[in-house]
Amino acid sequence: MFIIKRYTILIYILLITSCSNQTPRLIPREILFSDPDKTLVSISPDGKYLSYLAPLDGVLNIFISPIDDISQVKAITDQKIQKVNGYYWSKNSQHIIYKQNTDGDENYYLYSYDLTKNSTRLLTPKSGVKAIIYKIGKDNIIIGLNQRDKRYFDIYKVNLQNFNQELILTNNRFSGFAIDDNLNIRFGVLIDQDGNKKYYQKSGKDWDLFLNIPAEDISNTKFINFDYDSSNAYFLDSRGSNTSVLKKVNLNTKEAIVLAKNERTDINTFTSHPITKHVQAISINYDKKSYQVLDPAIAQDLAYLSANKYGWPTILKRSLDDKVWLVSYSSDTNPMKYYLYNRANKNFKFLFSGKPKLDKYSFLPMHPVIIKSRDGLDLISYVTMPANAKLQNSSNKPSPLVLLVHGGPWSRDSFGFNTMHQWLANRGYAVLSVNFRGSSGFGKKFLNAGNMEWGNKMQDDLIDAVNWAIENKVAQADKICIMGSSYGGYAVLSALAHTPDVFACGIDIVGPSNLLTLLNSLPKSWRTKSSIYKMRIGSWETEKDKKFLKNRSPLFFVSQIKKPLLIAHGANDPRVKIAESDQIVNALRKYNIPVKYIVYENEGHGFRRPENRLSFYAQVEKFLSDILEGKLQPIE
Repeated sequence: MFIIKRYTILIYILLITSCSNQTPRLIPREILFSDPDKTLVSISPDGKYLSYLAPLDGVLNIFISPIDDISQVKAITDQKIQKVNGYYWSKNSQHIIYKQNTDGDENYYLYSYDLTKNSTRLLTPKSGVKAIIYKIGKDNIIIGLNQRDKRYFDIYKVNLQNFNQELILTNNRFSGFAIDDNLNIRFGVLIDQDGNKKYYQKSGKDWDLFLNIPAEDISNTKFINFDYDSSNAYFLDSRGSNTSVLKKVNLNTKEAIVLAKNERTDINTFTSHPITKHVQAISINYDKKSYQVLDPAIAQDLAYLSANKYGWPTILKRSLDDKVWLVSYSSDTNPMKYYLYNRANKNFKFLFSGKPKLDKYSFLPMHPVIIKSRDGLDLISYVTMPANAKLQNSSNKPSPLVLLVHGGPWSRDSFGFNTMHQWLANRGYAVLSVNFRGSSGFGKKFLNAGNMEWGNKMQDDLIDAVNWAIENKVAQADKICIMGSSYGGYAVLSALAHTPDVFACGIDIVGPSNLLTLLNSLPKSWRTKSSIYKMRIGSWETEKDKKFLKNRSPLFFVSQIKKPLLIAHGANDPRVKIAESDQIVNALRKYNIPVKYIVYENEGHGFRRPENRLSFYAQVEKFLSDILEGKLQPIE
């Protein structure tokens, strides 16, 4: 009996599946980083069908079922290699339009599936052309195609019954459009050479300037939607305010009514009426999310949803008759779960978990903290501590730390369930995410404070956060890794080049190394917004401009790098070309700096295929374990 117990314990240790009160069991990478069992969950506009993406032979496909009997589910697509990237219901609930691209090249092409005929039709070219969906009606959709000129999207109306394509507008001017529910073009959006955004209102064959947004406001001022009869438009507007304000603007008189604002953070739409399109509640996200009710008609519904202690509620979809709502819940320690809410009888029905295999594991709490930058900015940040470590405890033993830098950089980190945080904390690392200057959501002053500060003050914010972590006994000073994707990858390279003694190692995922080559190789469809990149990153036209960008490019400071790097890229990346990683890897090897370089031939900007994610994160885990000495799940 003793031998059997000892043998069992040894097997558990080898497989890393046992746990004690002190040491949590390792959560397998396959569970963390495989595709969800169900994702992009939706309901049809008539409220009769439930739909979602789920793996079919290992590839994400679209499944639908009657909403009152989800056991009668069927796959309506059968993709063998390229997973479905997204899908949308037509307003009459007869068609599902879905998009795909080839090996991450982001040249999306569109299919339409007809539920009544059980048939699928390709709507747009499969190669060399990018399709954008602007609006979906009942039997028609409005799309953009850059087939004629890669810089501009011409506008087409596509009939979903007979598949006729009608050219609506040949576009040589605008970078975007706003379409109403009657499928009429109402606004064309133009970014001028000074970075100002201009909304032009279509009036017959003419375009009249409706709204002029100064460059400092372009990221915080944007169109949301038209109301039901298109007499008013909803905008978020930061002109005259630091944070965005929700306004309803009369399209005839231009009279604007302020509906909501928040002094600390930009606001977003939480939910709108499915028919009238009136914004009924807004979301507020400073260090944590909350919402504010604008329409008393749904106050009781939101109170009911919030009373369920499953985490933060998100209203994913509402049927057109507004009787059925699809709601998801998650929290920092609870992965995504989906529910149906029937407004009439207040019936609340659990559907399924996004990843049910996660439900048997426990997760570690995420802590919002506000870190002061050296020049006084509030950096909203998030820390997840490993098991048996406490935040802000004087007796705390510092842990190895992974600093995760978000991409964009004009995006943000938020409170909630974060797979990367949970994975790394489970392996014994403290994890820190920082909303450095230039991050979105905290008002235009904070975002614009990042202008022309790549590799400079944006980088200083990350170092200030690391120093905070060391001073507060979160981080072990000699065991800190910096890791990030896209802009985050750039920040990794900059950190190791300009602050080589702060970090023990770096992990760069699809990051640019040379701002000159990055900006000169942007996708052609992004060229209409080039003035934005000049404002945010820097111009590339004069010799002085080029010198500035060169001084902010890690490639030219490779000789200062001391610590090991892991670099990964997708061969088909259209945003940050693989040359960005190729050139710095070649330079690192020239100086005999240790670097491991991984290229995935069938990927683009990030790793979409589950087999590639599992491959990559296994190697990340090994890299971190070798240097920071965290836990390691054996690599098969």
